[in-house]
Amino acid sequence: MSRPFVLGLTGSVAMGKSTTATMFAEEGVPVWDADAAVHRLYARGGAGVAAVAELCPEAVRDGAVDREALRAWLGAASDRFAALEAAIHPLVAADRTAFLETHATRGTPLVVLDMPLLFETGGENLVDAVAVATTATETQRARVLDRPGMTEAAFETIRARQTPDAEKRARADYIIETDSFESARAAVRRIIAALTEDRDA
Repeated sequence: MSRPFVLGLTGSVAMGKSTTATMFAEEGVPVWDADAAVHRLYARGGAGVAAVAELCPEAVRDGAVDREALRAWLGAASDRFAALEAAIHPLVAADRTAFLETHATRGTPLVVLDMPLLFETGGENLVDAVAVATTATETQRARVLDRPGMTEAAFETIRARQTPDAEKRARADYIIETDSFESARAAVRRIIAALTEDRDA
């Protein structure tokens, strides 16, 4: 059973990471999405429901996590985010491990871990290489402020929690410019070719 090459994909808010992850999937590369894993854990029957109920019973309704209620609870005290992470991160890690084991069994040559907070959570230690989706700051700001309900203050709050883009680029093995779909897709294809050729060599 040969382990797949694990590429970590990250990028700051509105840098095009999710679109880039979709491009990898469209090229046939299996993608594990950290945000999607949390959604599964919070859905009815998900392993995260009981964990959230222990911390905040009012955030569980009809057997699933009410994310609005959970956000309100988190905002009421600064230490609650750490408590939630301590409860949920092991479950996310188990979901990720299951994904990797599945593709090791299948002999998949390359997989992508889509992790918004890869550097912030030490995720670079879980992967063989890191790709960062990036674009100009002005483009990032325009994309964010184009989202419903987003404000300049909310954008700055999100950005303050994330490793600066310049630092991510400096620490990355691959940089994917997302100024256009064409340039991003070309970069994705180059990365796939390079990594799969290395495996075949």
